[in-house]
Amino acid sequence: MLKLILAFALDRLKERSTWLGVIGLATAAGVGLTPDQAAAIATGGAAVASAVAAFTPDSSSKKD
Repeated sequence: MLKLILAFALDRLKERSTWLGVIGLATAAGVGLTPDQAAAIATGGAAVASAVAAFTPDSSSKKD
């Protein structure tokens, strides 16, 4: 079950609409970012997503 939740979450994090929604919610909550902060967050998010993708197996590589 945890693998399904993780796979679902990772799939959503790869979608542009997810990030637009997160940014929209943060903006509505009053969070303001400078362009440098936004760039740092985007870079960090890309690094985390890449690390998770690198260390999680593809669903097609499961052994029976």
